Amino acid sequence: MKAKATWLNGMAFVGESGSGHAVVMDGAPDAGGRNIGIRPMEMLLIGLAGCSAFDVVLILKRGRQPVADCEVAVEAERAETDPKVFTKIHLTYTLKGKGLDPAKVERAILLSKEKYCSASVMLGATAEMTHSWTVDAGEEQAA
Repeated sequence: MKAKATWLNGMAFVGESGSGHAVVMDGAPDAGGRNIGIRPMEMLLIGLAGCSAFDVVLILKRGRQPVADCEVAVEAERAETDPKVFTKIHLTYTLKGKGLDPAKVERAILLSKEKYCSASVMLGATAEMTHSWTVDAGEEQAA
């Protein structure tokens, strides 16, 4: 796997993946950026959400669960001093699918967190990782 970041100007960079995709990253105006792209640390959280969502959907589909939609929202706290690593990360999964088995949803989320999502395992080395989830309009489940 390869990736690179190329400086544009100010504090803006173009990130390019080895698979040929690109994204603009930029810093906050108070750090010299122009606010024209995603912050690099936000990219880590987006990667975590995408990695885990991918796992959860795949695990549920393989388990013949009727998953119709999946969204993963992430909230994080960072250390106050450098390096400002993530110290707490909470993932909120919103799934849709008539007849989804709650036990299988929880199992899929835990398998992603503990075994399959590389981003989760890496970030979990410095951050307290928690999650909650809902299916359709049901009650939120916390863990």
